[in-house]
Amino acid sequence: MAPTVLLYDHDCNFCVWMIALVLRHDGAGALRPVPIQSPEGDALLADLDPGRRLASWHTVSPAGGRRSGGDAFEVALGAVPRLAPLGRLAARAPAGLRDAAYRLVARRRVQLSRLVPSASKRRARALVGDRR
Repeated sequence: MAPTVLLYDHDCNFCVWMIALVLRHDGAGALRPVPIQSPEGDALLADLDPGRRLASWHTVSPAGGRRSGGDAFEVALGAVPRLAPLGRLAARAPAGLRDAAYRLVARRRVQLSRLVPSASKRRARALVGDRR
């Protein structure tokens, strides 16, 4: 089965670090990270203006369904067997709560990135790059 595409902001160190946290549990390759700023990202998000593309992460299922922001938690976590219980939990949470949680973190990603050690961000970038 084809992997679920996980689109992320390549220029955001915190975003890359968060994607790497998920990928560390994905031994089966259920997720394939793709930078939003790549040609593939442009094609998969062609119907969104550039500002909306970078406003959140996105998932695209093998069947082509796209989810964004807080709604993408269910898909991204659910695709990884070890994280599937968290995906089911996210699916049960009200959509407004998922979105609010996502926006809370996304608005503070620059500040949160400062809390992550540089070495961790370098390792995360290498892991995500190796999975592309």
